[in-house]
Amino acid sequence: MKRFLIPVVAFAVLGALLYAGLSLDPRKIPSPLVGKPLPAFELPTVADPAKRVSHVDLRGRVYVLNVWASWCAACRDEHPLLNQIARSKTVPIIGFNYKDKREDAIGWLKALGDPYELSLSDLDGRVGIELGVYGVPETFLIDKDGTIRYKHIGPINPKIWEEKLLPVLRGLS
Repeated sequence: MKRFLIPVVAFAVLGALLYAGLSLDPRKIPSPLVGKPLPAFELPTVADPAKRVSHVDLRGRVYVLNVWASWCAACRDEHPLLNQIARSKTVPIIGFNYKDKREDAIGWLKALGDPYELSLSDLDGRVGIELGVYGVPETFLIDKDGTIRYKHIGPINPKIWEEKLLPVLRGLS
């Protein structure tokens, strides 16, 4: 009898752990990079692959770093809000085009509007891995020293902008 009881108990415990894990919100995964400097990089821009921008070039101001791709459906959902934020000139938005073809990215920005002061191209995704990107879209708030102050996983919407990102931005300005 004990021989059958041990696997049943083990299965029940495993089932409970899986159930608890499925109820967690992946957007609430804390980033180990918050409070740390943006990883070093030098990437080409989407608009001009000959022009390269490094993490050092972006220091000295507060900005939003938005990870996006033309193949990302959720990026399309948040894009109108990014255009609105860019028009309001609340904060500069730097695009981080992740694992995307340059021509697709340019076409997407022409069709939907370009909220980005500039967009960096991470064709192979290596810098994205160093940033801890789980998927797209993701949004980072970067302070004047180049330190990551906030990370949001998933698309931003007006509520997230007003309740999460804007208060952090106000504290950085």
